[in-house]
Amino acid sequence: MSIVAFGDTTLRFATREGERFETAREVGLHVDGMSSNAAAVASRLGADAVWLSKLPDTPLGRRAVAELHEHGLETEVTWADGGRQALAFHERGTPPRESRLVQDRADTAMATVSPGDLPVGRIQEADAVFTTGSMAALSEEAAETAGALLRSAPGLRAMELDFHPGIWSAEAAHDTLEDLFDPVELLFANEDGATAVFDRTGSPRELVHTIASDYGFSHVVLTRSEHGVVGYHDGVLHEQDAFETPATDSAGQHAALVGAVLQQLTAGAATDTALAHGAAAAALARTMTGPLPPIEPDDVERLVETAAGG
Repeated sequence: MSIVAFGDTTLRFATREGERFETAREVGLHVDGMSSNAAAVASRLGADAVWLSKLPDTPLGRRAVAELHEHGLETEVTWADGGRQALAFHERGTPPRESRLVQDRADTAMATVSPGDLPVGRIQEADAVFTTGSMAALSEEAAETAGALLRSAPGLRAMELDFHPGIWSAEAAHDTLEDLFDPVELLFANEDGATAVFDRTGSPRELVHTIASDYGFSHVVLTRSEHGVVGYHDGVLHEQDAFETPATDSAGQHAALVGAVLQQLTAGAATDTALAHGAAAAALARTMTGPLPPIEPDDVERLVETAAGG
């Protein structure tokens, strides 16, 4: 069962704990994009996954792809002569100091993408196609391309809301994405992003039901960080508690959950099973540093079986 993901990705510069960029002398560098990282996790867990994108033919663009290859993810990239590589800058704060994330994604190569830049045949042959709402924030052309590719996909069509306030407002995100929601069957979102973009209040159970009903999604998966995940599938609500683990770094937990759920659903797993694997992958991601932790499938299975009393 194959998964094709498409979208932009960033190179994420992060200070060491306790440091700020204005005084830092050393920073970490990792690839950090929802479509790329979720696909990489799905690939690590056994899915036949490929990531499609348009990146600048520069050392930074090639650096992003090289890290994805280290995780075993197949990529098909159109290399552009112009445009920038998207960047992000993260300062991890210790309470009472809050963490900061500064996005630098203007004028990226992916902002000029058209359907002809990507291998549409791969999308039309896939069992599941996955993209993110943040791709539509790059430009009108990128948003139109995302819509065209989703409509051309015969398999499961999935999107992560991937709302970043530093890129656009909740109102702009809603107005743009509303035009893309029609072909989407499965929507992923974190609770804060969903509340902002859809301008809804209520409990997580009420929120997933309202979003699914209002926009016609057959599946909605709402992540709640350390509080677990709530799912909706064809009129049925599903809840999965988080697995308790020491929290080393939360940067990769959301993409890990999304990748694991996609891998399980395309393998034919039931929604409850997929959410359990997603929560396990997120828990394991929290024990490792960086936005793309090297999760092993045996560890995920062991955690799921242990929680189930197996």
